[in-house]
Amino acid sequence: MVRYVIPELQVQALPVIGTDELFPVRRVYCIGRNYAAHAVEMGHNPDKEAPFFFQKNPDNLNPSSEFPYPPKSNDVHHEAEMLVALKSGGTNISQEVAMSHVYGYALCLDMTRRDRQGEMKKAGRPWEIGKAFEHSAPCGPIHRASEVGHPNEGELTLRVNGELRQEGNLNQMIWKVPEMIAYLSAYYELAAGDVILSGTPSGVQAVERGDVMLLNLNLLGSLEVTVT
Repeated sequence: MVRYVIPELQVQALPVIGTDELFPVRRVYCIGRNYAAHAVEMGHNPDKEAPFFFQKNPDNLNPSSEFPYPPKSNDVHHEAEMLVALKSGGTNISQEVAMSHVYGYALCLDMTRRDRQGEMKKAGRPWEIGKAFEHSAPCGPIHRASEVGHPNEGELTLRVNGELRQEGNLNQMIWKVPEMIAYLSAYYELAAGDVILSGTPSGVQAVERGDVMLLNLNLLGSLEVTVT
């Protein structure tokens, strides 16, 4: 029997819709500026260039209806995204077979301490303090690809207190899901349990305590999260 020197760590997991099973999470990769309009609003050229990724921690995923406003920030933004969950992986995966590694999809929010992120950008330092904080990725349940297929288009919207803030379509992603998987697998060994946050449309804005965020994507339903 294996004996650990501290209590064994809990595996972060997401519910799978229609089952009593859980999807265990290994790593969280997030692509930056994957919608042209969002790249423009963040002050960047939207022309297609090599993608870049940052990471959140598995336990940042938050399968809850509440998002606790984080400390050390006065400017926290919502970023509506689709999460891609992998059932298998490898290295140097080709785009042609990339989708065979996908288990399913979920709605997710990449909540961002924009002020802290901005400070890190200005100093040329990593972004984790602005991205990888506790509860920073509220998530809905995973929908199995065997049930919903592989969505490559569909309107992704986010409303805050009923007001439309973000609106885009999956077909506007600069880097599509097969391209993201292929690119990542050239630099990392992907594996079952890895998830990819696939980028956000334009319209990112600050939230306040008490705000109710409603994320919707036709094939994946909706996700409602209250800022507490």
